[in-house]
Amino acid sequence: MLKGSRAGILKKVQPLSIHGQISWDVFFIDADEEDGVLQMARVGPEAVDQNLEPGDRITLQYLLGSVTSVTRDTTERQGH
Repeated sequence: MLKGSRAGILKKVQPLSIHGQISWDVFFIDADEEDGVLQMARVGPEAVDQNLEPGDRITLQYLLGSVTSVTRDTTERQGH
């Protein structure tokens, strides 16, 4: 995907330090495939919404095939 977004289900967020630089490994599955393959994206902590919990529905923004941000998908909750 050159540019766009995808819906996912968050499984885990794990901090990682490489030479003092903090990154987060975000583990997720495709929202349309509950038994889908576990995928991982490595992003900076500034690119991930705070207080995400496993099981949250998320939106992953892509640019040139790489995840650039992870946000909580609130579209389902707006009607409640």
